[in-house]
Amino acid sequence: MRSLLLAVCLVLALHFGEAAVSCNTVIADLYPCLSYVTQGGPVPSLCCNGLTTLNSQAQTSADRQGVCRCIKSAIGGLTLSPGTIDNALSLPSKCGINLPYKFSPSTNCESIK
Repeated sequence: MRSLLLAVCLVLALHFGEAAVSCNTVIADLYPCLSYVTQGGPVPSLCCNGLTTLNSQAQTSADRQGVCRCIKSAIGGLTLSPGTIDNALSLPSKCGINLPYKFSPSTNCESIK
């Protein structure tokens, strides 16, 4: 599963490479969250640090939309259980971060300002 996620992200990095926040950066920042999303349990502090970093890097609407598209495409290519999706959706609140998008395959990234 990790190799599939990384492969998807590499393809996305080529597509969205012009954004200030690259898909490689998005994946690097979110990689520590993978264990929580797939297995539950406590959220690793490195995951929350990555979310905070990612949130501070995506300052413009274009940046936030690009980050959203990277996340949406990466998780959209995986088979996720309802519990896994719930874990992903709960990450920002568990880390005390307010993101302008949800970690969901149904998120409309173009609506993010």
